Amino acid sequence: MSNPILVQALRGGIVESAHRGAIAIVETSGHVHTALGDIDRPIFPRSAVKVLQALPLVASGAAERWALDDEELALACASHGGEARHTQVAARMLAKAGVDVSVLECGTHWPYHDSALKALAAAGESPSALHNNCSGKHAGFVCLGCLMAQAQGDEARAFLRGYVKPGHPVMREVSAALQAATGFDLSRSAVGTDGCSIPTHAVPLRALALAFARVATGVGLSDGHARAARRLRDAVAAAPYMVAGSGRFDTRVMQHFGARVFCKVGAEGVHCAALPELGLGVAIKMDDGNTARACEVAQAAVLQRLLKQDDADAALLGSLSDIALSNWNGIEVGRLQATQAPREGRPPNRPDSADRGAAGSAAQR
Repeated sequence: MSNPILVQALRGGIVESAHRGAIAIVETSGHVHTALGDIDRPIFPRSAVKVLQALPLVASGAAERWALDDEELALACASHGGEARHTQVAARMLAKAGVDVSVLECGTHWPYHDSALKALAAAGESPSALHNNCSGKHAGFVCLGCLMAQAQGDEARAFLRGYVKPGHPVMREVSAALQAATGFDLSRSAVGTDGCSIPTHAVPLRALALAFARVATGVGLSDGHARAARRLRDAVAAAPYMVAGSGRFDTRVMQHFGARVFCKVGAEGVHCAALPELGLGVAIKMDDGNTARACEVAQAAVLQRLLKQDDADAALLGSLSDIALSNWNGIEVGRLQATQAPREGRPPNRPDSADRGAAGSAAQR
């Protein structure tokens, strides 16, 4: 069975393009609130799980040891655009741990933010690893590794070498946090290499949504991870610009809703959200891997359906779930719209008894 159409592009009164995908909305108990499409097929969550990967940074005491502030912790959960403030904060995190950009193993690319890219080029400068959209996450890994090295009496740079590899102590902690939050046995999952060179584990949407429900509430997490999740959510609510950047969906939503919503995009059409007031987690995957054009539109429609809204809330989410498409002359030529599927939701497509229990056991039957 095909996944439902979640988003469509309209032109001239007809559907020009359509984007299929799946959505899981899950409670902390593991009960499925809403299931659209195949929520049990393992998918690579990519950068959508950065908040889960940052749990050890806080739970270990590294964030406290290096006195990381809200901006820095928010950047550890970020896929940023490489704007000046992003690179400055990433460099500051490294300096607090006594190292510098040379230890980062995320790779280098030009800033994704257009103005930042043009400013860097106009100045005759080249990008560094600080401009990588994952530099904040990696700076968090480095801060964790520096604490581990200190505890063992090792030299930090030597200890950090190869921290992106699956067997490194830093990455073992990160993977263990992902497994604990999702309840999914990662030893049974497909493993790929993410764009920033760390392992990425294939996890079902059901399990991802459960993890974000746990991040939203702390229920089902260890005490240390529950406190870490709360600290990270608070940091992101205080500094949402750091998580994405100027004009980006995640930043706009979290600037508006504050602590009511934590949301995070991942490559190839993944988007997740934690909704503390509802105790729900949301996980979306678009079949065609379309991110800004599709999964964010679908997420806006899901938030429209779930959240209690005033006029300003409704106006923002409406503008993000039904977007005017204009040509280079500024003429509106069509619309990009969420369909009724994410707007209305559907009951789970299996009996409740099959939707209860931990996502790990349910997803692996």
